Amino acid sequence: MSSFARLSPAIHKQLLKGVVIPAHPLALNADGKMHEASQRRLTRYYMAAGAGGIAVGVHTTQFEIRQPQHNLYARVLQLAAEEADRAGNPYFIKVAGICGPTNQAIEEATLALQTGYHLGLLSLGGLNNYTEAQLLTHAEAVAAIIPVFGFYLQPAVGGRLLSYDFWRKMADIPGVYAIKIAAFNRYQTIDVVRAVIESDRRNEIALYTGNDDNIVADLLTPYRFDVNGQTIEKYFCGGLLGHWAVWTNSAVRLLEKIQQTRSKKNAAYTGLLQTGITVTDMNAALFDVAHQFHGCIAGIHQVLHQQGLLPSIRCLNPAETLSPGQLDELNRVRKAYPEWIDDDFVHTFIGADTNA
Repeated sequence: MSSFARLSPAIHKQLLKGVVIPAHPLALNADGKMHEASQRRLTRYYMAAGAGGIAVGVHTTQFEIRQPQHNLYARVLQLAAEEADRAGNPYFIKVAGICGPTNQAIEEATLALQTGYHLGLLSLGGLNNYTEAQLLTHAEAVAAIIPVFGFYLQPAVGGRLLSYDFWRKMADIPGVYAIKIAAFNRYQTIDVVRAVIESDRRNEIALYTGNDDNIVADLLTPYRFDVNGQTIEKYFCGGLLGHWAVWTNSAVRLLEKIQQTRSKKNAAYTGLLQTGITVTDMNAALFDVAHQFHGCIAGIHQVLHQQGLLPSIRCLNPAETLSPGQLDELNRVRKAYPEWIDDDFVHTFIGADTNA
């Protein structure tokens, strides 16, 4: 894919600044029919509350809007776009949910672009038959039509686990301008943030939290990783959240307070938050999160063996051993975070241990 859709500079700047983007619900009458007046009023409410954008046709809008018996996808996009455009705010970000196999995703991306949406939130749910390479091709096909807002959706609501390598390649796609992380999992959240930071496009991609279980900590935490000998820092800019579909004005005030707090750069406060990320990254290697914790005991044994505290990494169950790539990950975190490795202490302890 040689050509990708480009996001307008004004919208891109607003996206990177960080805003509240509620995931827009669907207004229904008691008989299950859409109530268009309420649907329009919801959009007006979000704008009045100070939201910087809306996401329509997403999980909170209910994926069933695409089913033939309802056929509401185009209409909900249209109603929200009309209300947003009527308000006349050129910086209000319109995000359309896009899902399904590639042919469907292309159709939805085309419709969203024609309806005036700036970005497509690309859900990969329901595509479990696609390999990661096929998912990347899928994303490129959509990004050729509309700027892409990537989306890591937790498996509990239809998403799937995706590797660090997948997100590293996703970040390199020129048409990807933001990623919503809704993994509800610290390990997988770190995978995506590290992948973006290690990409040459790190400054072009806005990170948005969708982790409803960790909203404030996500937004407050500086994520720092070493890239070719240079420490690179990145924050979540804002949130695209179902939680922010309610109490939206309070959410706007919360984000403003968080952004003000971050700007003060309290070293002790942000330093401890970053240390929490460091510890989780180290734990992911130790406990073999990439392989569903298969090598967690062997990982512990490996560190103790390297330090001279265990004679081997052997477990009673011979199948319990390091997973492919786990040793590389252990070596990576040992090198990346030497201040949290106690090798020198262990060396001194062994030398002084007269009971050995």
